[in-house]
Amino acid sequence: MAQEIRRKNLSTQVLAFGDFADRYHVQVMMEAGAVGYMLKSETPEAIVTAIRTAAKGKRYFSMPVVEELIAWEPKDRPGNLTRRELEVLQLLTKGLTNKEIASRLQLTERTVEFHVSNILRKLHVSSRLEAALWAKDHSRSS
Repeated sequence: MAQEIRRKNLSTQVLAFGDFADRYHVQVMMEAGAVGYMLKSETPEAIVTAIRTAAKGKRYFSMPVVEELIAWEPKDRPGNLTRRELEVLQLLTKGLTNKEIASRLQLTERTVEFHVSNILRKLHVSSRLEAALWAKDHSRSS
């Protein structure tokens, strides 16, 4: 829905509500065009404040979401990959499957798939093999 609103260039602001403050859920909504992300567990007062803030086009996040955003890595990592994406890439270079990576990093397979997709996009490669070769080339020069 948020993507459709952005695509149509509507003046409506989207404030996402979710149960999770993890990077995956927040990033998906932000990339879709949401101006903020609130946890469903927030107080009614906080939700009203968030809605009013978002209606003005300003960003608003629940505190646990803010803490998650602060923990995101800066864009100066190789290939602009986040710390977690680098961890996934490192395991990918060892030939691990998504299921094995998920188990090692204590993630869901779906989250690993999301990270692998981001890695391929950010590195401008089309396969896991190409990503692994990119990682090996860049680890020598680091």
